[in-house]
Amino acid sequence: MADAIPAPHESKRVLVIANPIAGAGRGRSVAEALGRELTRAGMEVEIRLTSARGDAQAFAANARAQVVVSVGGDGTLNEVLRGMADTSVPIGIVPLGTANVLARDLRLSADPIVAARTILAGHTVGLDTAIVAGQLSFLVVGVGFDAEAVRRVEAARRGPIHFTNYVRAGFGALWSQREPRLEVEIDGARLPGTFGWVLVSNVIHYGGLFRLAADRELDDGLWEVYLFRRGTRRHMVAHLLRGLFGRLPCKDVERLRARRVRIQSAEPVAVQVDGDGHGATPVELEISGPRFRILCPKSLLR
Repeated sequence: MADAIPAPHESKRVLVIANPIAGAGRGRSVAEALGRELTRAGMEVEIRLTSARGDAQAFAANARAQVVVSVGGDGTLNEVLRGMADTSVPIGIVPLGTANVLARDLRLSADPIVAARTILAGHTVGLDTAIVAGQLSFLVVGVGFDAEAVRRVEAARRGPIHFTNYVRAGFGALWSQREPRLEVEIDGARLPGTFGWVLVSNVIHYGGLFRLAADRELDDGLWEVYLFRRGTRRHMVAHLLRGLFGRLPCKDVERLRARRVRIQSAEPVAVQVDGDGHGATPVELEISGPRFRILCPKSLLR
């Protein structure tokens, strides 16, 4: 049985924004359980449930709280971030989505009691964000294989998306892979040659299984640019296997850090932003979005 949560020194207003269908329909019950724990600790809690795209953003934009909590997946969190007018307000995350990329990096729990402890402790880490054609990005921008998989998932979507949808789409993208020739410009300088796949990332755990370098920093004002020199089917299999075992970068995959990135190609190549399709090349992003404060375990702080 979990220990009781100690009451904070001063009461705070907490807005919990929850996607009720997240976590196989557990979003509402998890939000309510979290609310009970925070209320027991002396917090003033308001729970708002989303029912349509854009609700989480609207709720966050109208928040009158000292803490805002996102209960759901990366899509719900993206809307919350886009809605936040005051970036100094700490944001809690209770991960109930398909990938929960940032939550995996920060070792956040979907258990409402554990989540309440993290929120009450109040430790935060900064989160840099990018702007892509006016759109906020906080996870990863991909050009090539992963974006083609996302395009396939969205084209076949008939309801909630599950991890297996991405697996099937990934195999389809791999099977039909036609090697792109991507030209990359970093901070105003054109890189020599072309690339078969490019990821511009601020995370470690990408897509649930794929692991990038663990030494990235969420708040250094830069994102990591992974440059996969070749993108044939054979090379992609090798890249994916290395990613599964956390062996990136490597001799075939270069990593640079950048503030501005532009990617173009002679023929259109699919682009995805934080797991959503974003058309095709060219694409340009800059790490110039707001910096948020994300609640996290104290053990993650330097």
